[in-house]
Amino acid sequence: MRRETQNILLVLLGGALLKLALTGTYLRYVKESLQPWLVVTGGVMVVLALVSIVRDIRGGQAQAGAIEHAGHEHGTSRSPWMLLLPVFAVFLISPPALGADTVNRSDRNAAQEAKASSGFAPLPSDDVVPLTISEFVTRTAWDDSGSLDDRTVKLTGFVVRKNADVFIARLTISCCAADASPVKAKMAGQDFAALPTDQWVEATGRVVPGSATKESAFVPTFTVSQIVPITAPEDTYEG
Repeated sequence: MRRETQNILLVLLGGALLKLALTGTYLRYVKESLQPWLVVTGGVMVVLALVSIVRDIRGGQAQAGAIEHAGHEHGTSRSPWMLLLPVFAVFLISPPALGADTVNRSDRNAAQEAKASSGFAPLPSDDVVPLTISEFVTRTAWDDSGSLDDRTVKLTGFVVRKNADVFIARLTISCCAADASPVKAKMAGQDFAALPTDQWVEATGRVVPGSATKESAFVPTFTVSQIVPITAPEDTYEG
């Protein structure tokens, strides 16, 4: 690969990382805490490429390379330019975050791997307690004290349908979207026919005690008293 090609690829790839990091699109791929690393990595790549370009121009290397390869231009491999395809994809395509299809491809709930090793913190005394779906599922599966029994909670997630069942779900990530795991609760008590799959909602209701068991794959049943469609949050994943 010629130096000019290397420099161009480095500038474009670094620019693509900066675009992802500075526009918030990176949240579809990695956790929020990784943004500074993306900015630093993209900035370093761009700076290195620009420094290399300046050095080539000052040293006359660009002109010498053009003369040296003038008679062989038709034999230059095109394969390095294929590396531009993922870069162009970042600039031109805005892929959606993972959603219902990813949830349905997995038969497990993330709470299967959680354990209440040291108990759970007391819930606030509010009439409606907002919880992440991860905490809601983990408490219903592993909290023997029944801290959620007779408590009204509010969950935020997207609608998932599987056969005749309707779920509210999120995807949890440890680092990036590649390690995403589904966490969900089965919704009951309302007619959810008008809600399309992948629609983001805020659902208020109560857990059915004892519904998150090994037989149900630790998926609790959530009796919904109110459900409101909302716009998808900027960060769609739970950490």
